[in-house]
Amino acid sequence: MYICYTSINEIQMIENLGHLEESVLLLVMIVEEAYGVSIGEAYEKKTGQSISIPAIHTVLKRLEKKGMVRSRMGAATAERGGRRKRIFEATPYGFKVIAEIRENRLQLWSLIPKLDIQHG
Repeated sequence: MYICYTSINEIQMIENLGHLEESVLLLVMIVEEAYGVSIGEAYEKKTGQSISIPAIHTVLKRLEKKGMVRSRMGAATAERGGRRKRIFEATPYGFKVIAEIRENRLQLWSLIPKLDIQHG
């Protein structure tokens, strides 16, 4: 769990996500029609690394179980031999978790003395 300090008197617990879970959740938020293959293609394009479709589906199932994404079945297409795609979208909770993770990281980055990331 991450601890998020939203004010002096408030401590809020948010989900602990691994790097791959966080990346897949972000891609679900970015990709127009997020399903296994489209997420894999976006992951490779953004990171330069490949990921297997079964690995993506495993992460998506974990995110769905945690309530961060939901899925629905898309329409059958001829290009898939009449099979339907499972389409994923982030839930409000998923957006909240990502926003809190981002805020926590920005707070930590701001504490690094003399950090000039533009000049590297």
